[in-house]
Parts: sequence; structure tokens; C-alpha cells
Amino acid sequence: MAKKAPRRTAQRILEVTLDLFNRFGEPNVSTTAISAELGISPGNLYYHYPAKDALINTLFDQYEEALNGLLQASDSVHNVEDAWFFLHTLFELIWEYRFLYRDLNDLLSKNRRLETHFQAVLHRKEKAVHTMLEGMQQAQALLPGPETRAALPTTATSMVVVLTYWLSFEYVRDPRHALEPGNAHHALLRGARHVLNLLEPYLEATQRAHLQALAQAYAPPTG
Repeated sequence: MAKKAPRRTAQRILEVTLDLFNRFGEPNVSTTAISAELGISPGNLYYHYPAKDALINTLFDQYEEALNGLLQASDSVHNVEDAWFFLHTLFELIWEYRFLYRDLNDLLSKNRRLETHFQAVLHRKEKAVHTMLEGMQQAQALLPGPETRAALPTTATSMVVVLTYWLSFEYVRDPRHALEPGNAHHALLRGARHVLNLLEPYLEATQRAHLQALAQAYAPPTG
């Protein structure tokens, strides 16, 4: 049987860098540490990525491409069940690239390209969430009337704030363990539930009951 071709070095570098950034935080991971983890020389690393910002920007580009694909699904959300799945999928992607959110303010202050691109990411998230809410109202999952419609833009912004800073909140609650892989499941479920709770005042009665049932079904075990 023929052996599989080894992964290209550039891709291996990205995979290991993402893992180290997620585990220890981008500011705490040097290019020397990355090359040591890979078992390659710093020169080999610099051949593919001549600066640490090149690694950060390439990982961000991967995240942004995946995010754009997910956000396109916002117009297919019509009820609480759809919204739960959509938001949980977004949180899964954010978790995959959690170093961006863990160290967001520090990254933006040092990287002009990231600063401008992340502003565009926020705008696209708001637009997608607003599209989701409009679809839910048209499908009568939200209460009808001008009062609900008037609240949609502000509610969409509030939901994006929680989406963007939820992992920071989790990290502050438990800095030593919050962002470890074993905690991903419950952290993402809590995040999705808190984002959707912002919709509760505007949900039609049966949809509100369904949200409460989902929250109970997926609540983390106690004790």
C-alpha cells in the first residue's frame, strides 16, 4: 500500500500555530516556540511565514472565509430550533479560532489589517443576525407588529455583542480551565442560550416555550 504524502509544511505550521495560540494565547506564543513544537528550524518557519503577523493574518483569513459561508445560512432561519442550530454552529467556529476572541483587543491594537477586517466581520454578523430575526418574524416565530420590528436592529446588535465577547466572559470566570477543549461543549451551549434569551420577550408563546425546553434539555449537569 502506498504511503500517504506528508502534509505540506505550510499547512502543518498553521495547524500547530492555531493549537498553540488557542491553548496559551497568541501573546504568549513565540515563533521560536512554534518551530520547536514542529521540530523545524526557525529559518524553515520564516521561509513560509516571514513574521508572526503573517501567521495571524492567514489564520484569520481561514476563519473569515468559513464565517462568511456560515452567515449565508441566516436567511434560512425561521424558528427557535433553526436559530439554536445556527447560533451553536457560529459558536463552534468561534471556538475553533478562539485565540482571536480571547486576545481580541490586544490583537487589534497591534495589527491594523486585523482591526479593519474585524470591523467588517462585526458588520456582517449584525446583518446576518438581523436577517435571521426578520425571517423569524415573517414566519410568525416572533410577535407581530411594529413594536417587534422596531426592536430588531437593537436586538441584533445585542446578540452580536454576546457572540463576540462570550468566550472572554467564560475566560474571566475561570481563566485556568474555561478555554480547554473539554469545556467546549458546555461553554458553547451556554453562549447559544444567552444569545437566544435576548429574543425571549419577542417570541411567540409556543416558540418561547420551545426555547425554554431547549435550554433545559441542554443545560449542563449540576453537582
